[in-house]
Amino acid sequence: MQTAKQEVIELIKVLPDNSTLEEIQYHLYVRQKVQRGLQDVEEGRIYSQEKVEKRMGKWVLE
Repeated sequence: MQTAKQEVIELIKVLPDNSTLEEIQYHLYVRQKVQRGLQDVEEGRIYSQEKVEKRMGKWVLE
């Protein structure tokens, strides 16, 4: 398992050399959110499609 620092270094290596700080921050942000989502799945913090539709139904006007 890589450390956070190693992950950042690997990410920067694959980005174009002319990447801005804002673009690098965006990629780090997206990577963090994806990792958090995968961790949620592993730990069972998920909703079924049915439950999501039921919760979203309160927001959607028909």
